[in-house]
Amino acid sequence: MKSRSLVAIDQIDKQELLDLLARAQYFEAHPNSKILDGKVVATLFFEPSTRTRLSFETAVNRLGGRVIGFSDASTSSTSKGETLKDTIKMVSNYADIIVMRHFIEGAAQYATEVTDVPIVNAGDGANQHPSQTLLDLYSILKTQGTLEGLTITMVGDLKYGRTVHSLLMAMRHFKPVFNFVSSDELRMPQEYLDVCEREGIEYHLHTEFSEDIINSSDILYMTRVQRERFSDVMEYEKVKNLYTLHNAMLDGSKPTLRILHPLPRVNEISTDVDDNPKAYYFEQARNGVFARQAILTRALGIDPLKL
Repeated sequence: MKSRSLVAIDQIDKQELLDLLARAQYFEAHPNSKILDGKVVATLFFEPSTRTRLSFETAVNRLGGRVIGFSDASTSSTSKGETLKDTIKMVSNYADIIVMRHFIEGAAQYATEVTDVPIVNAGDGANQHPSQTLLDLYSILKTQGTLEGLTITMVGDLKYGRTVHSLLMAMRHFKPVFNFVSSDELRMPQEYLDVCEREGIEYHLHTEFSEDIINSSDILYMTRVQRERFSDVMEYEKVKNLYTLHNAMLDGSKPTLRILHPLPRVNEISTDVDDNPKAYYFEQARNGVFARQAILTRALGIDPLKL
C-alpha cells in the first residue's frame, strides 16, 4: 500500500494518530486557507453518504482545493459495467487524491494497488471507517481532555458497524476499558475481541443496556442497526429497536459523560436527549471537517504546522 494512503486506522501508529489530532486542532483554529490551491480531490461514493461526503468536500473547499467525483454510482460508468480498477485508474488521471466509499470490504485496499494516487477510505462495507475514527478520537480528546484510561461503551450494531471496529483499533493504544452492548446476533466480531485479548485490554460483553453501565462510562457510543447490511429483513426487524437511549437514563451518569453517534440516527437516541449537555453527536459531526482536513493534508504530504 502507498504509505500516504489511509485505508485502515491500524495502519498508522500511536504517534501518527497524535500528529493527526494535532493537525485537526490546528485546523479548528485555522479552518480557511489556500494550502490546497491547485490540488484536485476526487470523491467517489459508491454508497450513499451525507456527512462524510459533505465534510470531505467542505474540508477541501475551506483549504482552497477543487472537488470532482460522484455521489451516486448509477450516474457513473460503473452503471455501464466499468470495473473498479478501470474507474480508479481513469480518475487517477484527473486527481491528486481519491476519497472513496464502497460497499465491498477491501475495495479501498484494492484501489491502492492499482494507482499511485493516495487513497482515503471513506468506508468499505462493514470493515473500517478511518476518517470517522479520527473525528471520534478528536471529539473524545476535546471532551475528556485525554484519550488514556477511559471507559468506552459501544451500543447497538457491533457486528456490521465499521465505525466501532475502527474506533476499537485506534483506542487500543490508550488503555481503555470497553463495554460492548448488543444482541447476540450483533455482537462484536471475534477478531476484534482477539485484539483486546492480545493487547491486554479489559472488555465486557452485555446484552442488557443498564444504567449501571451508563453510569460507569466516560463515552457512550451509540450506533444504528443498519438495515442495508441485512440480507434477511426478519432478522433486521428482530433487532432494530433493542436499545434506545432516553434522557432519564442519564440521571446518574458522570457529569463529564459525552454521547457520540456516527449518524444518521433512527430511534436509538430519543430526541429528548438532544438538549442534554452530555449529547455531543452534532458537535462530533462538525469535528469531521477538521479531522478530514488533517487526513487530506497528510495524504498530500503537506504539513500545516510547518508552513
